[in-house]
Amino acid sequence: MLLTISACLHEVMLSIVYIIHVNLKQNNFDTQGHEGRYSIYVHASRQKPVHTSSLFVGRDIHSDAVVWGKISMIDAEKRLLANALEDADNQFFVLLSDSCVPLHSFDYVFNYLMGTNISFIDCFQDPGPHGNGRYSLEMLPEIEERDFRKGAQWFAITRRHALLILADNLYYKKFKLYCKPADGRNCIADEHYLPTLFNMVDPGGIANWSVTHVDWSEGKWHPKSYAVADVSYDLLKNITAVDETIHVTSDDRKLVTQKPCLWNGSKSPCYLFARKFYPETLDSLLKIFTSYTSV
Repeated sequence: MLLTISACLHEVMLSIVYIIHVNLKQNNFDTQGHEGRYSIYVHASRQKPVHTSSLFVGRDIHSDAVVWGKISMIDAEKRLLANALEDADNQFFVLLSDSCVPLHSFDYVFNYLMGTNISFIDCFQDPGPHGNGRYSLEMLPEIEERDFRKGAQWFAITRRHALLILADNLYYKKFKLYCKPADGRNCIADEHYLPTLFNMVDPGGIANWSVTHVDWSEGKWHPKSYAVADVSYDLLKNITAVDETIHVTSDDRKLVTQKPCLWNGSKSPCYLFARKFYPETLDSLLKIFTSYTSV
């Protein structure tokens, strides 16, 4: 799902874009009273989904099959951005999935994103096998190994950067041809394309972290998924309290890099959203949200 912030009648509007594999049943984001300040775009499976929340009805874009780890994931993101960019009012673009939940109120998220001129794209250098070990010499001369970066796919970007992504064909083509899973390097395109692109073309224009929290502590291919038993007020408060970003290399050294999340130069909470929450956690989350006050 792509959530966009738009500029309309001197207001700005947020655009949310979703990439989903199941139906969207409920919106955890309290958007009531904020109509005209956001828009939503949904990329689902090619089979037209049946949404049980009216918020998502009519929001589907033309979609195609998406395969984990392949360039089709980037293609889906670009389709979402292309549709959202058709509305000139959309100024900020947030990529989410159907397992994401908000950590703050709409106003907090709106002001956090629109109060700065940078994009939130996760980006770090990993010399290990799951970082530079995925680099291919076939990417030369356009992309050198020293330029290769890694990061989470969940972005929140300015309109300028959304346009840049759609305009790029040079670097995109290299990833399409030479970054594939199970080709000896097991390269995952959505973990490397945007971090590498922006490290090369506008490194000072990104924050180097994602505003969507994920828990990789289990050391698996996919992050921790939260079940009903995991959901609590303390869980959400602990995530919202995080004000430093942590990256760990995939080599034997397991080098940890810890940096403050700087918002306009001041140390601030890092995260606006969190994932992955199972669908059955919805009722528990809604109960918490009724008494949950973010700072």
